[in-house]
Amino acid sequence: MKKLTISLTAILFSCITVFAQDVEGCTDHPLFTRMKGFSITECSKNFNKLDTYNAAGEDISFEGYLTYIDYTFNTETGQMPSNFQIIKNYQDAIISKGGKKIYTDDKYGCFELKSNGKECKIMLRDFYNGTNFKLYVLEMEAMNQEITANTILDALNKDGYIALSILFETAKYKIQKESLPIVQQIFELMKNNLTLKISIEGHTDNVGDAVSNKTLSNNRAKAIFDALVSNGIDKTRMSFVGWGQEKPIADNRTDDGKTKNRRVEIVKK
Repeated sequence: MKKLTISLTAILFSCITVFAQDVEGCTDHPLFTRMKGFSITECSKNFNKLDTYNAAGEDISFEGYLTYIDYTFNTETGQMPSNFQIIKNYQDAIISKGGKKIYTDDKYGCFELKSNGKECKIMLRDFYNGTNFKLYVLEMEAMNQEITANTILDALNKDGYIALSILFETAKYKIQKESLPIVQQIFELMKNNLTLKISIEGHTDNVGDAVSNKTLSNNRAKAIFDALVSNGIDKTRMSFVGWGQEKPIADNRTDDGKTKNRRVEIVKK
């Protein structure tokens, strides 16, 4: 009987240990230390959209690189925490790092925090009596575009234009090194489609003076025009114009909207 009891105890301990282990490949987000007794049952990280709340409790969405972690509490480790306790724990950690609370109730916790120069949107949700909750950490940034000449041509033939995220030095019109491959693909497009004519059109957000923004966007469009001409593209096949902040495609009241509005469009003529 004693031997059987030891065996059952060993089996029970083994089961608890397995339950407490994280799913393979999943770890905590580097911003946070998990609460005691929780293990990770699911996770993912990719470019995605996060639906969260603003300070008024209204729905709002952001795009960026989203880390999702599903935590489950092992009831064998002690007393289950309340939803309030979980939210308060993260809130205190975020505020201690210089972040702020945006919206909380008994089911959701929404926060903001800057980390490594990036703005992070943080959300806690899907609580189940303290035994489960989901953590979302969105690092706001534009998705890296995989642009080829064929991608641009397909968009021009389908929609008549394509919006490109070509980066320039702040308040200047020098093309940043990481965006030169996109300019190269525009060159390949023009070189391989000899009858194609385009307009290169610069756009900004609404930060700063409207007149200055228009001048800046015009100079940025011209910088791309000049780069293509210097590589042998006939300038009569192209034109350039700067619209400044006149034609926004997103809400300039949000950082995400400003990012979308800072763009260069290639328009088929």
